[in-house]
Amino acid sequence: MKSNTRIGRVNDAIFKEMSQIIRAELKDPRISAMTSVIRVETTPDLKYCKVYVSVFGGAEEKASVMKGLKNANGFIRRLIAQRVNLRITPELIFKLDESAEYAVHMDQLMAQITQERLQREGVSEEEALDEEKDGEADERE
Repeated sequence: MKSNTRIGRVNDAIFKEMSQIIRAELKDPRISAMTSVIRVETTPDLKYCKVYVSVFGGAEEKASVMKGLKNANGFIRRLIAQRVNLRITPELIFKLDESAEYAVHMDQLMAQITQERLQREGVSEEEALDEEKDGEADERE
């Protein structure tokens, strides 16, 4: 149990520093400003650290950012070693996280399904929103 809180603190420290490094320190033109660190998972022995990165853009831009991060791996690891006080600095493994894009895609599908359902029922979107607001008002009373 004690090691879990330690790993959590290590993850938080690496996450904070990784975000700062990607935002301010890296000058590689391949790494866009729309790159953000989503989460960090460090193994219990502190040998490896998976860094999940989200990139807003097309497939080419994502590939370019991942290649830039892979090339800057040593530089980033050295900065992490200087800023986070660990006996062993973990090896960084960058992973592309597409969960945000998946969530947007699912939201679009849900909106499309709702719109198709309303069209089948012959109800306009404004009427459906009015009915929903009336239902919420009734629940509050």
